[in-house]
Amino acid sequence: MSQSMQQDSKPVIELKDVKVYHRARTGGLFRPNIVKAVDGVDFTISRGETVGIVGESGCGKSTLASVLVGLQTPTSGEVLFHGKPAIKRNAHMRKAFGRSVSVVFQDPATALNPRMTIQDILTDPLQIHGIGNAASRAAKVKELLALVGLPQSAAEVTPSQVSGGQRQRVAIARALALDPDIIVADEPTSALDVSVRAQVLNLLSDLKTQLNLGMVFISHDIQTVRYVSDRICVMYFGKIVEQGTASQVFDNPSNDYTKKLLGAAPSLLHI
Repeated sequence: MSQSMQQDSKPVIELKDVKVYHRARTGGLFRPNIVKAVDGVDFTISRGETVGIVGESGCGKSTLASVLVGLQTPTSGEVLFHGKPAIKRNAHMRKAFGRSVSVVFQDPATALNPRMTIQDILTDPLQIHGIGNAASRAAKVKELLALVGLPQSAAEVTPSQVSGGQRQRVAIARALALDPDIIVADEPTSALDVSVRAQVLNLLSDLKTQLNLGMVFISHDIQTVRYVSDRICVMYFGKIVEQGTASQVFDNPSNDYTKKLLGAAPSLLHI
């Protein structure tokens, strides 16, 4: 493996003791209930690795994803981007961050503008960031469609005119438009038919290797996470309760909650 394709040692994003606390509506004025969505998390993601974050609904994994992509400001803790503090970003860092970190959402039907052609959807990030001219953007769209396994004719249609699996490929292509370092994929296959899930997971894995991407893969399904991840973090009530390589977490889980997740998928233990 060439040096360029190996995992880079320096994290692109690093979280240190990050907390995201919300005040719940159920508490009284003097005794508010505090929801600890993320409760003291340390986390790093570098190019060339896939880190899976797994846990049940409500464990805080989507809030953690929002912090990673810059949509959520933590209550406390540090967020470092290429080693520099990144919670209060200036305009230059915001632009660099926006190019470096992309997101693939759960449901491509709601993530893609239904009135835009796929050509326009893929050109949009390039225009926003002032990249290239009309000819180079058109060439980039062709390259992106080929990269995610879509025919060139897809450029001319709207998202509603293609299947759910193809829509998610469009969403992945859009996430790749700015040549990011990191992709954060939040439950990217849960809205898809079972028959196309494996195709999309294989595509993400192939792209990670081909482009030396860092990928944060978030799911409630430990089976899916094992399939794509080099490293796994298990979240429970806002905390990472276990982490390690995929084989460590599966073969020697130390936390009772991890054992419970594995127990819900016993067939995996014999694969």
